[in-house]
Amino acid sequence: MTLEEVRGQDAVPESTARMQGAGKALHELLLSAQRQGCLTAGVYESAKVLNVDPDNVTFCVLAADEEDEGDIALQIHFTLIQAFCCENDIDIVRVGDVQRLAAIVGADDEAGAPGDLHCILISNPNEDTWKDPALEKLSLFCEESRSFNDWVPSITLPE
Repeated sequence: MTLEEVRGQDAVPESTARMQGAGKALHELLLSAQRQGCLTAGVYESAKVLNVDPDNVTFCVLAADEEDEGDIALQIHFTLIQAFCCENDIDIVRVGDVQRLAAIVGADDEAGAPGDLHCILISNPNEDTWKDPALEKLSLFCEESRSFNDWVPSITLPE
């Protein structure tokens, strides 16, 4: 057995466990940020926050279902937000389940349909740096992903 085969065997379970841990941490972070009132949802609302106060933003979540993959305007917004986040050292992840995200943050409009959750920003609730264990786990996850040249890692939210 070659070294590459040994590494390939170990990488799959480690990657799955790493992904599940990141999904759980994201779930916890979203709930905590919502309780603190430091969660901004929506592509346009997020762009406004990034334009006005990028230093206060600590984390970004981009979410798109399969049917959103063909939305060129949304993909252009994602590209611009990703570039801005990378330029300003804001950790960023992708989520492929907008409905699950809506269930977590509970962002429904009057008709009961989920609001715009394609982009969610998490900001510091005050001038002090926010110390949240879930945020620290996700920052580490993003840092590890970048070491593998995965600049916007995908996360699967837990059921």
